[in-house]
Amino acid sequence: MYLTGFADEASPDIDVQIRATRELGWLNIEARNVSVDGSPPQNLHDIPQERFDEVCRRLECAGIRVNCFGSTIANWGKSVLDPLEITLAEVQRAIPRMQRLGTKLIRIMSYAVLKDRGPQDQEERERFRRLREIVQRFGDAGLTAVHENCMNYGGLGWTFTQRLIENVQGLKLVFDTGNPIASKDYARTPPLPHQSSWEFYERVRDHVIYIHIKDGVIGPDGKIQYTFPGEGAGDVRRIVADLLHRGYDGGISIEPHLKAVFHDPSVQSNEDVRYANYVEYGRRMERLIAALRPA
Repeated sequence: MYLTGFADEASPDIDVQIRATRELGWLNIEARNVSVDGSPPQNLHDIPQERFDEVCRRLECAGIRVNCFGSTIANWGKSVLDPLEITLAEVQRAIPRMQRLGTKLIRIMSYAVLKDRGPQDQEERERFRRLREIVQRFGDAGLTAVHENCMNYGGLGWTFTQRLIENVQGLKLVFDTGNPIASKDYARTPPLPHQSSWEFYERVRDHVIYIHIKDGVIGPDGKIQYTFPGEGAGDVRRIVADLLHRGYDGGISIEPHLKAVFHDPSVQSNEDVRYANYVEYGRRMERLIAALRPA
């Protein structure tokens, strides 16, 4: 088992991401948005080639590797009704960059939920077809696409992720402990409850090869309030204990969301607070794992 994280929550600046990772004593970053010398932050598979080359150089000099691309491929901002060529262009940009960095994993999703339709009218066949193409293209390059249970079709509930597994040969999962907390469970009948992180994990865990750690509780306003790991409703302790018991040897990636939320610009803070928060979250995750590790 190894620890890593979305270091853009410490800072978009690649040098600061490297510094936070080294302060934790870790060797890996799950790369998502990066900025070089004040450039606008962009996803690692979208930045201009000269900036990508510079990111590679700085990572190599620091002895830090990218264990996973936190890509935007088929994510909650992309519609399954958009041309497939948009997705395939992202895939083709990502593959040589992953190979350059020696990265084997890439996070993908299953496109945004079509808001004007019910859960059983979500263009399933087209989603399955597209994900089969995505998974195969990465697989042909010796790389592994892992689907995240986020704000997408697969995140509607564990049964929807199960449908993906059944219809997309070779699909593997990254399970996010925090996403079910804020998500209604469309596998149930109305009124829809929130999802259970443990139930979702337990139902799909045989296909999970990577873990994202978020935690939180639903506040009085009905919105999620993020917490440190193990302090919320994400069943983090139970899930990590189960992983350890089952001999899990993959990555655990922190995504704090406490002081900076990637897709919510209203939740931001100054650089020093973001940095300190990220490092503290990592240290608490280390202590949680140590406390749960079997004797």
